[in-house]
Amino acid sequence: MKRNYIGGEWVDSPNHSSNINPSDTHDIIGQYARADAAQLRDAVAAAQDAFPVWSVSTPQQRFDALDAIGSEILTRRAELGDLLAREEGKTLPEAIGEVSRAGQIFKFFAGEALRIPGELLGSVRPGVGVEITREPIGVVGIITPWNFPIAIPAWKIAPALAYGNCVVIKPADLVPGSAWALSEIISRSGLPRGVFNLIMGRGADVGAVLLEDPRVTAITFTGSIATGQSIARACAARMAKFQLEMGGKNPMVVLDDADIDTAVSCAVQSAFYSTGQRCTASSRIIVTEGIHDRFVTSMVERMRHISVGNAREQGIEMGPVVDASQLAQDLDYIAIAQAEGGHLAFGGRPLEYETPGFYLQPTLFTETTNAMRINREEVFGPIANVVRARNYDEALTMANDTQFGLSAGIATTSLKHATHFKRHAQAGMVMVNLPTAGVDYHVPFGGRKGSSYGAREQGRYAAEFYTTVKTSYTLA
Repeated sequence: MKRNYIGGEWVDSPNHSSNINPSDTHDIIGQYARADAAQLRDAVAAAQDAFPVWSVSTPQQRFDALDAIGSEILTRRAELGDLLAREEGKTLPEAIGEVSRAGQIFKFFAGEALRIPGELLGSVRPGVGVEITREPIGVVGIITPWNFPIAIPAWKIAPALAYGNCVVIKPADLVPGSAWALSEIISRSGLPRGVFNLIMGRGADVGAVLLEDPRVTAITFTGSIATGQSIARACAARMAKFQLEMGGKNPMVVLDDADIDTAVSCAVQSAFYSTGQRCTASSRIIVTEGIHDRFVTSMVERMRHISVGNAREQGIEMGPVVDASQLAQDLDYIAIAQAEGGHLAFGGRPLEYETPGFYLQPTLFTETTNAMRINREEVFGPIANVVRARNYDEALTMANDTQFGLSAGIATTSLKHATHFKRHAQAGMVMVNLPTAGVDYHVPFGGRKGSSYGAREQGRYAAEFYTTVKTSYTLA
């Protein structure tokens, strides 16, 4: 059994769960510990005890540990990528790419540990100097989702450690394998005992305890809106710092002047890669009238050739959805779309292969409106909907007509429209002639409206969440 990591020791837990391969439900990847509330409190205590020393560690100590973690991840990317594809259902190339990104993130923040900024200013008072510094905030609780089981833990753990904080991470109970493998690497990186702690288990058992523990200074979370709102309430009640990355209903606008091949490629990658199970996926494809019919014909033709199957096999473009409950949710939304009057242009059916798994055809609806539930609510599956717009202005209005604001894309050859869209799309990230999903690790990630709350993640902007600012005055 894979155990939890608390205070520098691998610790047995009273319960465990089976990690099941969604491409082959007969394949049990392993047994993973499920912590209880007492173990969560032990992990927080270990992190709190380690903070006084780690918070004043040298930049070189932090660099060395993070750089070692990043190097091992990159060296083992094929092995770790295979594990990720096996437990989550991403295709093998996507999984190896995610692992590579995790390694690059640790390498980036190793460098950031050496360049934590500060300022020296003159005071308005004679003979007084002013120094502005950034300091770590304390014990950071990290709650991560199942859809990026190594990259999202990496982009939260790495900056937390780089800036001198201690960590308690609770990964998604559904896919603990990648987080455990990452934690095992971290355990051998030279960090002092208690600086990093892994608590696997169900949110119902340990999540609330993490949120309510007064020793946890901050919570960073990626997941559903409902859970994010609960975290916000719990943290606000005790004045803890919190950062939330939640849902998306991202638009991909296709204008009449778009290159049709570019537009279809962007839409297919945005909607169906990673089986549509990413918060940056584009499930609303807003197409202007002049190109609408040609786009739909080309899109359906491309979808006919998407290879669906076991995520670890060569040549597969789309793996299964993550589990039975997610498949059921996807099928429910397909029924809802049909009941609302959407035209099923392609897909919509579960698939069966030699190995039993949670396979679903990539699905496209046309003749949908922005008012339909299928275009208002996040489905989190390989389902996309085409919405017809009269012109650019109406397309932009439709794109912004959502409670979410994470990512937005446009396919166009018009510099005028591209420039206007970049400024007026109500999203934290905008893509021009690129898929809405797929971001770099050294620049800020995050959205607006119901998609995100708090400071941005990744890049140097991560310092806004993981540090606090101190202003010091000195009389010369």
